[in-house]
Amino acid sequence: MIDPQEPKARAARSRHLGPKLARTDILLARTQARPLPAAAMVRKVESTSRDSLSSPGGEPERAGRAAIAAAYRTPEPVCVPPLVEEARFGPAASADIQRLAAGLIAKVRGGRTQMFGVEALMKEFSLSSPEGVALMCLAEALLRIPDAHTRDLLIRDKLSHGDWGAHVGASPSWFVNASAWGLLITGKLVATHSERGMAASLGRALARGGEPVIRQAMDLAMRLLGRQFVTGQTIEEALRHARPFEARGFSYSFDMLGEAAVTAKDAQRYAAAYAHAISAIGASRRGAPIHGSPGISVKLSALHPRYSYMQTDRVWDELYPRLLNLAVLASGYGIGFNIDAEEADRLELSLDLLEALAADPALGSWQGLGFVVQAYQKRAPAVVDYLISLAESAKRRLMIRLAKGAYWDSEIKRAQVDGLEGYPVFTHKAYTDVCYLACAKRLLARRDLVFAQFATHNAHTLSAVHHMAGPDFKAGDYEFQCLHGMGETLYGHVVGEGNLGRPCRIYAPVGTHETLLAYLVRRLLENGANSSFVHQLADEKTPIEDLTADPVEEAAKYGGAPHPAIVPPRDLFGAERKNSRGFDLSDARAREKLERALDEGQEAELEAAPIIAAPLLPAAAQRQIVNPANHAGIVGYASDASAICIEDAMAAAVASAPEWARTQPSERAAILERGAGLLERSIERLCELIVREAGRTMPNAISEVREAVDFCRYYAAQAKTLSPAHKPLGPAVCISPWNFPLAIFTGQIAAALAAGNPAVAKPAGQTPLIAAEAVRLLHEAGVPRDVLQLVPGGGEVGAALVAARGVEAVLFTGSTGIARHIQ
Repeated sequence: MIDPQEPKARAARSRHLGPKLARTDILLARTQARPLPAAAMVRKVESTSRDSLSSPGGEPERAGRAAIAAAYRTPEPVCVPPLVEEARFGPAASADIQRLAAGLIAKVRGGRTQMFGVEALMKEFSLSSPEGVALMCLAEALLRIPDAHTRDLLIRDKLSHGDWGAHVGASPSWFVNASAWGLLITGKLVATHSERGMAASLGRALARGGEPVIRQAMDLAMRLLGRQFVTGQTIEEALRHARPFEARGFSYSFDMLGEAAVTAKDAQRYAAAYAHAISAIGASRRGAPIHGSPGISVKLSALHPRYSYMQTDRVWDELYPRLLNLAVLASGYGIGFNIDAEEADRLELSLDLLEALAADPALGSWQGLGFVVQAYQKRAPAVVDYLISLAESAKRRLMIRLAKGAYWDSEIKRAQVDGLEGYPVFTHKAYTDVCYLACAKRLLARRDLVFAQFATHNAHTLSAVHHMAGPDFKAGDYEFQCLHGMGETLYGHVVGEGNLGRPCRIYAPVGTHETLLAYLVRRLLENGANSSFVHQLADEKTPIEDLTADPVEEAAKYGGAPHPAIVPPRDLFGAERKNSRGFDLSDARAREKLERALDEGQEAELEAAPIIAAPLLPAAAQRQIVNPANHAGIVGYASDASAICIEDAMAAAVASAPEWARTQPSERAAILERGAGLLERSIERLCELIVREAGRTMPNAISEVREAVDFCRYYAAQAKTLSPAHKPLGPAVCISPWNFPLAIFTGQIAAALAAGNPAVAKPAGQTPLIAAEAVRLLHEAGVPRDVLQLVPGGGEVGAALVAARGVEAVLFTGSTGIARHIQ
């Protein structure tokens, strides 16, 4: 828990240390700790002063946040088995749930004479088929390729190889058959551009004119698809389109499309769109209670272009007032206002903002504040418990939308790329389903404190929630939710008299074609996948009993074991080598480690001098190494190599070359692997040094250390593959630049050593302290002192090394001009 005086202390320290903290303090701000009292961070908003904000939280909330942090990347064998037991139903209940789910699926399939265009298209052109992949590539092209010529090349590539004729007449949907005919014709058209003769000439002529036509047709097709997923281009149009479904008993939550603001101008535009939408929705409320009125969902990343833990100060100074203004507007109209879910690394910051809103007196006794919980996150149960506790202490019934999650693939990829300790999400879909049911039980048990909103398209999940909630129901008890264009068919058998009689709110995106594509492609990927319930529901070849299988029993069979095809991030490269360990800056505990290292580093003044095999003469005059982000901050001192030092270093390298060449490649590899381990274990210390000596940001510093570790492990693996006939060159001079003071410096050395060559390394003149620390660690790992030597200095030292007798190779990274001079 952050101390109320911490912001003042941090500000004082920033003034004392100057610009150095302009980069690092923002990156290390403790977002896991609740920001309240928010008075220290939030400026005046309308009638609410920052001094009026106070925390509702006490020990339960602090404990809740600690539990959320602890569950971030819990191993699945630890966290899944308790969830399985919590979500388990008795045999009779399981049979009832499956019976109801089967009945709903049968009604959906039996009552539909013809599938919607999008559903039919997803069924016919499955993402497991080459044609389905080609269509998705074309959709992506509209998103990612700015010029028409390149889009035309991709269209030619993707359409010319598909078996489009096989799809003609295969679907009862005229929409699909028309698409297949068009793709067949255009596919043949673009495939004929290389044939000979008169027909080929005609084909080429048509192809030249045809590809832009195809591009325009694809654009039109995407617009038609978009109408299935987007309620309207404006909020007024969306409200009009919603009326027929509202007459059937549905309610709405509108979302102004925009994945994230990139600029301040974007954020202002989205904020204005949200404000306008809230006013329009509020005017249409017509006196209905909050749970029966249309509401709005807000993406925090759309309200600020720097919505991340790295920019905490700006979030509180700029985003929170904007968010509060919108919440105050929604409270005035008495409508629901949900903070939408985003990537896992933003969860803690989103909870901080929610907690500040829950305590803000400007919102009065309004009961429409909401939050979205993603059940695919391992933290979801702890988040649910925390939200219930927050609702109780704030005396504000919260609206909690429970969703399964929409960024699973990117969460997996990010954890792998960043080398994190584990995944924030489950690796088996059944685990997500089980977590969803466990969270649903907790929400339904506290209907006095939360208005639970169950977002699902899965008939079994729907049926299970209906069973858990029991037969007694009153308005405002709970509701279901579905996506516009995808869930109305199923929920048409849930809402209203003669059905289950339970309410359903439609999540309805609103926006223009330009803002639609990113959302549309994500939905197509999610629901076009063969494992998607929506896809399987549309495919009558999938047996109903497969769709109603109990996920609890499936999860129990796995026993908490991770998915075998999704290896831990550290094992990404298999048996070849370990992935380097990363540092998760979205985890406050990790940030605090780095912050301690920074604080400790402030106290030390370091020295770098030549490290060579021969005894050193008295050191030359030292020069100051100054923090480039704070010219008043002296990081340490360096002594540059003299001409005699260079001569001695090269003589030692020449003398050590035969022995190092005879060293077995496996032994050289083992030394480099030990060096990688030492670098990895020193990540906090090295990051602190990189930030201060090189002026890098903390994320850059982490990447720098990881790249150095990866270089050592990569070249160790390469060394093991060397042929017995391989003959090392001899002494290698390694000259590295200032902009990668550890990664390239270490990579050059590792390459030389792995191949059996002694290395004489000259780092950039600006960063000798980092280089000296790296050399010390490699010596500790077992590299002989005469095989790896450090000669710091400027360009004149590099020139002397290149010209020295005995040099057999030069590894250089830098400007083309200097490279030509070396050559």
